[in-house]
Amino acid sequence: MTRPLLEVIALGAADAVAAADGGADRVELVTAMDADGLSPEPSVVEEIRRRTEIPLRVMLRLADNFTATGAELSRLHGLAAAYAQAGAEGFVLGFLTPTLEVDLDATRALVKEFADRPWTFHRAVDHALDQDRAWWDLRELPGLTHVLTAGSARGVEAGIDDLVRRAKTDPFAAGRIMAGGGLRAEHVPWLAQAGVRAFHVGTAVRPDRSWKAYVDAGYVRAWRTLIDDEVVRALDVAGGAL
Repeated sequence: MTRPLLEVIALGAADAVAAADGGADRVELVTAMDADGLSPEPSVVEEIRRRTEIPLRVMLRLADNFTATGAELSRLHGLAAAYAQAGAEGFVLGFLTPTLEVDLDATRALVKEFADRPWTFHRAVDHALDQDRAWWDLRELPGLTHVLTAGSARGVEAGIDDLVRRAKTDPFAAGRIMAGGGLRAEHVPWLAQAGVRAFHVGTAVRPDRSWKAYVDAGYVRAWRTLIDDEVVRALDVAGGAL
């Protein structure tokens, strides 16, 4: 069995080190969580690489919305190149049109610049007017390995039924869903049983669920154990049903 993916949000090098120590598989590097995550300085990527080898995907987003102007795309091209040179494994991005459809042109324009690197489409998908259409559009984007989604713009608590349904009925989605956005421990068994194999946490691995606190390796380790155990249990149940 391939180990399920545990990704942790990192705001800096200390978070990335703690995530690695706790057994996370990858970190998503962002800044400004009051804006739901924006692009950090390339120097932060460099500092993380000096301190840990954990795989790292960096957010490509400049404003507190899901659209991208031509000027913003130009700046993001430069940031992506700087992040890659500093040691980023991949990126996190995704854009919507003013009518809340996946902006395939803007997203393609960015990903073609790093065709050799994997990337995640972030929770913009949860804000699409028609999520089923959005998921269909995502099939057209090369290099996409994960879609960070809560199933709802209001978080996993509101969207878990949609996540479970999509994972059970859409093989493309099942292979790319990374459940996150207010993910709690009690959600994991339901998602694992539906076939979800990638999970994303932020404040859940910080004391008091506060962005002001650093990632705690012990909390990460607890999530590592929970996710691994629930996926094994789900596979056992599926095997027993054959």
